This record gives sequence, structure tokens and C-alpha cells, in this order.
Amino acid sequence: MQFVCRNFGLSDMVRRGLAPQEVPLEVLLLDIEAELSIWEQGRQVWSEEAFPVAELAYHLALWLQGPAAGDENFDLDSMQAEEGLIRIVHCDEGWRIGSDFTPNIWTSPIARDVLVAEIKHFDRVVREGIAAMGIDPAFIPEP
Repeated sequence: MQFVCRNFGLSDMVRRGLAPQEVPLEVLLLDIEAELSIWEQGRQVWSEEAFPVAELAYHLALWLQGPAAGDENFDLDSMQAEEGLIRIVHCDEGWRIGSDFTPNIWTSPIARDVLVAEIKHFDRVVREGIAAMGIDPAFIPEP
């Protein structure tokens, strides 16, 4: 399983004439977007063109830091996207990733350590994409 993130951009911040240093956290989380897809063994499981990847990285980091991360499912509680757009659910065989909007398409179960490694890789890619736009990614907690 792999998160693929490319084509980073700022959705509204530049149009509104705002500099990243001037905006509140919510604006940074929503305005930093990229094409996001989830892949498994060469098969695209899910894709979204303009996804708030900074917000997803932020919430995934908080989820990994939480005391019940090994037991609780993850459901992106986005300020922009509908609930259930990205879900990570625990099953008997491990963890599966999918979306409520494509209920019949989920990744195969993966071990927790594989999931955590992929989330950390996604975090690095998002931080690099944010930094390449001239924005300090420090507003995203370390996973």
C-alpha cells in the first residue's frame, strides 16, 4: 500500500493575496492541496485531484500520537472534505484503507508497522512539497 502525492499547489491563498506567514492554521491546512492517490500492487484504489494533503498529514500525525491509535479506526474529520473520504479501519488481518464513497474498494489488510511506515513516508512527501512552495511545514505535528 502506498500514498502517492503530486502536483502541490495553493488553492486560494495566493488568489486572496495572503502570505503563508499571515494565515491561521485552518487556512494552511485547507489551501495546501495536491493530487492524492492510494495504490496497492500497481492498482489504484482511490484518487482525488485537489485533496487537502496538509490537513490529512496533520490528522494522521495526531492519530499516530494518540494513545488508542493501535485500536481506533481513523476517519478523516476534514474541514473541507466530507466525513469518510479517507478511512483506515482495523480488521482481523490488519489495517485496511479506503473510503466510504467507494465502499467496495479497499486495500488488502496490512500490518500496523507497514501502515505506520507508509504514513511517515506520506508525511515526509507532504513536508517536502510544502517546503518546495516556500512554506515552513512545522505546523504539521511529527507523526
